[in-house]
Amino acid sequence: MTRHLIHAEILYDGTGAPPQSECLVEVLDGRIVSVGEAPSPLPAEARREKVVAPGFIDLQINGAADVQFNDTPTAEAAARIAAGARSGGAAHILPTFITAPGSAYLGAISAVQEALARQIPGILGLHLEGPFLSPLKPGIHPQDAIRPLEPDDIAAIRSARLPLLLTLAPEAQPREAVRQLSEAGVVVFAGHSAATAEELDAAARDGLSGVTHLWNAMPPPEGRAPGIVSRALTHPMLFAGIIADGHHVHPLNLTLAAKMMAQRLFLVSDTMRTYAGTSTEFDLLGTQVTLADGRLTGPDGRLAGAHLGMDDAVRFMVAHTGVEPETAIAMATSTPARAMRQQEHLGRIAPGFRASLTFLDVDLRAKGGMVDGRFFEDLPAI
Repeated sequence: MTRHLIHAEILYDGTGAPPQSECLVEVLDGRIVSVGEAPSPLPAEARREKVVAPGFIDLQINGAADVQFNDTPTAEAAARIAAGARSGGAAHILPTFITAPGSAYLGAISAVQEALARQIPGILGLHLEGPFLSPLKPGIHPQDAIRPLEPDDIAAIRSARLPLLLTLAPEAQPREAVRQLSEAGVVVFAGHSAATAEELDAAARDGLSGVTHLWNAMPPPEGRAPGIVSRALTHPMLFAGIIADGHHVHPLNLTLAAKMMAQRLFLVSDTMRTYAGTSTEFDLLGTQVTLADGRLTGPDGRLAGAHLGMDDAVRFMVAHTGVEPETAIAMATSTPARAMRQQEHLGRIAPGFRASLTFLDVDLRAKGGMVDGRFFEDLPAI
């Protein structure tokens, strides 16, 4: 039996409620068993932290620590990316495999299945971002590898049996594909898509539940063509991930999304191998990508993912959109947990929840954390 006591001078519980002061969190065998007022004096064994939040959850991370998941779709690579992501406070991640030729994504499914079987800390599931996208909105993805779903793809993804987020362009898929996938438990998002608002509504009726990196790789709203952006902002149920790094989305559009998508908007890093790593240049499926001034771009200046920690995104939202810290922290914790249907286990500090926590300083910079009852520093290092 392993027991820990964590004293939080400030505690954010992940619900979006204002912070509490002087709390004591009790952890037993990987679960939170109690949260209450800290006694005075504190128990000698209590670990003292300035700010404690639920463990940050990153649902879109392509790489970290000099590893890119597309280059090395293995359980070991997923573990290294998870370790790198902890630099920014992420306790749980979805390693993200983007568009690649043919059925290369099957290797990513196998890798994450192995990682989950081995209980590698921090691996929540898998995000497949492509290849089932719109050729009209490829972004940095290799356009010649973009294609629609085929029956064999649907069968393989339905049988993956792991928490899986699939980004696709719904307007480019067979009519029943979204319904078949969502009925099998796949979390289906629209992204790299030119869908109309009406096409997005039809996909949502079939089970599509969100939008990937809102504002990016989708048409901007127009007076008579609201498209994905306006429909995601106004839809009562759809979630949306967003990249709050100051490069992908203008602060005014971040502010608009935050105001209109209360409890539906969540933060993602979309980070690449440069984060928590040493490299500043790398090859992304044949495109040379360079890091300069915190911005990753290809030779034509097109954005190529991000160089971002989850704590960076939280701080950016607080500094540039006017949201309260508790709201930004919910965007990194309970909202992505709900988007992945993990809200009964992750995203909050409450009895019965998995003991995954992020420790921050008063400026909301990550200083450590816990994954399922194990402190970051006790987990395998990069």
